[in-house]
Amino acid sequence: MWLNYHHLYYFHTAARTGSLAAASKELHLSTATLSIQIRELERALGVKLFEKKGRGLALTASGEVVEQYATDIFNLGEEMVEFVRGNPIGKPIELRVGLRDDMAKLVAYKLLKPAMGSPGETRVVCHEGEMNHLIADLSVHKLDVVLTDRPLDPSLGVKAYSHLLWESEVHVVGSKELVKSLKGDFPYSLQQAPFLMPTTDTVLRRHLDKWFMERGIAVSIRGEFADSAMLEVAGRAGDGFLAVPGVVVRDLRDSFGMISLGKLAGIRETFYAISLERKIKHPGVVSIVEGAKRGH
Repeated sequence: MWLNYHHLYYFHTAARTGSLAAASKELHLSTATLSIQIRELERALGVKLFEKKGRGLALTASGEVVEQYATDIFNLGEEMVEFVRGNPIGKPIELRVGLRDDMAKLVAYKLLKPAMGSPGETRVVCHEGEMNHLIADLSVHKLDVVLTDRPLDPSLGVKAYSHLLWESEVHVVGSKELVKSLKGDFPYSLQQAPFLMPTTDTVLRRHLDKWFMERGIAVSIRGEFADSAMLEVAGRAGDGFLAVPGVVVRDLRDSFGMISLGKLAGIRETFYAISLERKIKHPGVVSIVEGAKRGH
């Protein structure tokens, strides 16, 4: 049987975008034309690929399998074109990474470091932004992977996979001068202590607010930062205590002399690599995943 790859791509786009209407807009086709092309693919394969679910469509069991094959096929084609046009033999492979803008930069660097560890093999290009914009770029192959502190939100309507990299306890750290100023035992020594917080729209901030409220601890919030790099700079300058993932505590101690007061029991931060591939193939992303496993 000869497979019509145009029909397969139309199906793949509909599966990725989550609806015929969205796929039609992206492909510049009418919904009716797109529907006919997908039915032709179903006829050729002898299986149903979609079924109605409410007002929308859902993949059948066969559709799930075909979509995974389609993803692999078109990802491989994209890699081939990129290699031939932009990465001739002897030049590094480009790894395009999206970083959620409020993700801790020290964590992001530690995750990226394995991909930058082989001179001449991989060139890392980083872009920061809001999650919905990064996922949109990922869906059209402008990015190879998105690094974030939360799994993919299904409401974004993109067929992608969240690969858990790290799960880390959260520590409170501060400068030596701040630590010396505290009285009493941790965590109650933080009562009215100066604290630097991420903004209220972050997962960590919600966890921190709940944690302190449950223990009756009222910290003195000296600043709130959407930019994690600014948060870390203010913390290193001694403007307040801050909560950080355990995976960077040693770096903050060795490089900046910051001291960990202790862990916030029950709070954990998670970090994910989000890709269009269930089985990761890009060598740069493989390096990130394998490096995270070794360093956990």
